[in-house]
Formats: sequence, C-alpha cells, structure tokens
Amino acid sequence: MQRKQYVLTAFVLIAILAVSTSIRAAASTTPKLVLQITVDQLRGDALMRFGDRFGTGGFRYLLDNGTHFNNAHYRHANTETAPGHATLVTGADPSRHGIIANDWIDQNTGAFVYNTEDDRHHIIGRKPRPHQGVSPRNLLSSTIGDELVVHTGGKSRVFSVSVKDRGAILPAGHAGKAFWFSRSSGQFVTSTYYYKDYPEWVKKWNAVKPADGYKGTTWNLLHDRSTYVAKDIDDRPYEGAFAELGRTFPHALGDGSAKHFYLLLVLTPIGDELTLDFAKALIEHEKVAQGSATDILAISFSSTDYIGHLFGPSSLETEDNILRLDRVLADLFSHVDETIGLDKTLIVLSADHGAPEAPEYMAEHGMETGRFPFDWFKKSGPLADALKKRFGRDDLIASHSHPYLYLNLDAIREGKLAIEEVERFVALEMMKVPGIAYAMTRSDLLAGRITESPLQNQIRRSFHPKRSGNIHLVPEHYWFLHSTEEAGKMGIDKIAAIHGSPWTYDTYVPIVFAGNGVPAQAISRPVGPQDIAATIAAYLEIKPPSGSVGTPLVEVLR
Repeated sequence: MQRKQYVLTAFVLIAILAVSTSIRAAASTTPKLVLQITVDQLRGDALMRFGDRFGTGGFRYLLDNGTHFNNAHYRHANTETAPGHATLVTGADPSRHGIIANDWIDQNTGAFVYNTEDDRHHIIGRKPRPHQGVSPRNLLSSTIGDELVVHTGGKSRVFSVSVKDRGAILPAGHAGKAFWFSRSSGQFVTSTYYYKDYPEWVKKWNAVKPADGYKGTTWNLLHDRSTYVAKDIDDRPYEGAFAELGRTFPHALGDGSAKHFYLLLVLTPIGDELTLDFAKALIEHEKVAQGSATDILAISFSSTDYIGHLFGPSSLETEDNILRLDRVLADLFSHVDETIGLDKTLIVLSADHGAPEAPEYMAEHGMETGRFPFDWFKKSGPLADALKKRFGRDDLIASHSHPYLYLNLDAIREGKLAIEEVERFVALEMMKVPGIAYAMTRSDLLAGRITESPLQNQIRRSFHPKRSGNIHLVPEHYWFLHSTEEAGKMGIDKIAAIHGSPWTYDTYVPIVFAGNGVPAQAISRPVGPQDIAATIAAYLEIKPPSGSVGTPLVEVLR
C-alpha cells in the first residue's frame, strides 16, 4: 500500500513538473534584455498612493501587466543608497556584500571611506586626486550581471547609468560598464576602471551639452495645483532650500552662470530626464540586446531621493516628481519596445530604500519626534563628560558616521581600557538619550550575544567585522539621526527628511517584474529585495551571485 502511494505521489510530482515546465516554456523565451530599474527613495506605498494619476505607459504598464509585490521590505538595518543598490544586484545582505553604508571609517587609518572609493582608478579627463577615484572594488560579492557574463563566456554585456556614481557603479558590478552625471561639468563620466578613454558616442553626447538646455528654465507643476494631494502644503519651514531653487513652486533653475547650476538640476526631476536621455543614447550606440546573448541594462533614477531629502515624501515637490517620473518611464519603455521589444525584455523595478516623513510633519499628527543634537558626540558634549567621569578620559569618541559611533582606539589603548567595557558603557549611555531607541555594540555582535528579535537581526545583517563601527545607533521612530554637515557644504540650509533606519517606512519598497511573459498579478506575501537577484538567476537559468541569500519569487517564474 505504501509503495502504491509512493508511486502515485511520484507520478503526480512528475506530471506537475512537466506541466509547469511546458507553461514556462510557452509563456516566455529567454529575454534579450534584463532592464533593472531602481528608483532611489521610492517608498513601497507610492505606486498605490499616486496610481490613480499615472498615465498608460509608465508605472501603469508595470502594474497592469506585471507581477507587483506590494509587501517587500529590506532585511538590513542601515537603509541607505549604497547598501540598497548592492543588495538589489547581489541578493546579499550588507554583512555579505560589504557595502555597509554610504561611507565608513577605516579604523586602521581613521580615514573616511566612500563606498565606491578606489584611488587606483580616477575619473577619465581629470587629474588623479586622493579619495576621488572610484570602482566596484569594495563590493565583495559578485552581482547578477557578473554571473551572467561568466555564464555566457563574455557574450552578455552589462551597462549601468545614474546621476549618482554609486547608483551606477554598484549595479554595474565588476564586469559591467558604468556612467554617471558630474555635478561639476554637467556631463556623464566614468573612470579608468571601465575605459582608457570615453567611447566616441559618449564624447559626442557630452559635446552637445544637453544639461545646458535647461538654463533659464523653471520647474513648474505638471498638472493643475487643485489635483494634488499636497496642494496646500507647499511652504513648510522645515523644508530645504537651495539657492535659486527655493522651497515653493515655481522653482527657478537660474541662468546657468552659477557654479552650482548642474547640482540644481539633480535636485529636480531634470536629473531623471538627463538619465533617460543618456540611457537611450547608450541603447542605440552600444547596440544593447542586439547580440546573441542576454544583456543587462541597470538604470537608477535618483531625483526622487534628492527631492525627498529636501522637501519630504509628502511634499508637493515629491508628488509632482513621481508623476513626472511616470512619464520618464513611459518614454523609456516606448524606446525599449521600438528598439528591442518589451516582449523580449524582462523588466524589474524596485528601490534602494524607503523614506520617512519629516519629524515635524509627524509631530503635527501627534507623534513624539525630533532631531538628534549632534553636540552629544563632541569632546565638550554630554557623552564625553560621562566618559570622563567613568574612565577618566573625554577623548574616547573618534567620530560618528551613520549609523555608527567610532571609538578612539589609540586613546583606549593608552588608557589600558577594555574596549568591550567602553562600548557597553557608551551604548547604555546613548539609550538614555531622547531620540535613541537602541544601541548595539560591535563586541556583542562578534560574540554572537544577540537574540532573535527583528531589530537585532536587522543590525546583524548590516554588520561587517572589518568595516562596521563600534556602536550601531538606532533612532526612535521618525527621529532625525543624521549630521547635516554634508548638506551644509553644498549650501543646502535644511534637510526635511532622511532615511537610514530599520523601521518599516525605510525598509518598505516596491518590487515589480514585467514583460517577457511575466503574468499580471498583485502579491501581498512578505518578500524582500534580496530575492530579486535570485529570481533573475532562476529566470535566466544561471547561478545566483556569490553572496546571495534570496529565494526566487515563484510567481514570476510561473
């Protein structure tokens, strides 16, 4: 009897496998192009929040024709641009791909390290300068593009475009080619890691100076103001302003004479328009998807992030930008359809992180929020006073770089102190401070002294033993825990909101697969961006990236 049941079960499984394989084969062939789109700081609810005003060819094409995962969250704690982009293409957590933050501190030298920093490879056309060279060398895992190139023996090609260098370099992986926008020259540039000199088509594109065509223009609302959800909150005191741009519509861009003109462009929807224009030129001149093997084109649209920081996710500016991005995507998909064919293209859209509301905006709705005072970390601050009282030294804090506090290891050695004891004391002191929800030490992580709580697991997934700092700080919900020094250097007076926490608003992103036979459906089960690379690998029938921890999304493969 048992043998009959075994035979019957085996027969059923074989039949299911045969049917599913035939459905997969009939539904789609191997795509000519994988188009991986990342929208920087696109929170997962944005597609539903503004969906009633999308056109027919952009976001609506994806939602109506693709598989939309509307419950997708990052698993790591430090939700910044570089870690997110790296996870999207490796399927790995920061603990495995090594990109733990946008910046970190080399504890051997005390120097800040930018996530794609590599002094061996300078920007083509510029003199080599310390900390100005870039490459993907800090990315420890292979990417889905790397694996595809290896799988096809170099026949497949990978290209990546963004206005941010990290938004282009990390998705390009180690085997691809990356281009990004220079805020000083208004051109798209690359480094000697990729080319000895610019391709001729890039030289010609730059020579036309498309960015200069925006001189003397103004960013106006796309539609009548009365149609916007945020129509009555265009002027809030906590929003940022930069030079001519101001903080209310219409936003002037100036006549182009100012040194910061090209920076102004990326702080508006124009950044995405320039990215699209360059990507279309790349598709044409590099003959993307015209070879015998599948190519990958990664495009990261970054304007949503810049605008979200300046004005907040619920601002009139963000709302207008999302509607404009919808048009940009419609233009991109139309171009891909004409040159390659959407039926031959596997599209995947997601984001590198979500976004919080401005603390003041949430305070208006009754929440206890605030902005953390960074005087706490200064030598004359409260933390230094507490350290002086406990250990007899006030120089034990080296610096802060989100999300970490770094200790002064030389001072700890000189004082013959136990680093584990200092870390634990600092963590306990910080959790007494308003705005700090939790602090976890490097020593506890290395020793495995963690529970299975969601928060500790998120921190663990962000931790790398050679790159992470001494104390990982977690802000309270909707608290601002970032230094604004970098914004100040650019002349930006305020930042309305900033991501980087493990809370749901920062981990929540959309995931949509479409094209090439992917079915139309909405899926609400919990998934994550770490599943994207594994899904593409299964779809293309290749090996997942070396650090991948994701699980293929079976709804796409059906």
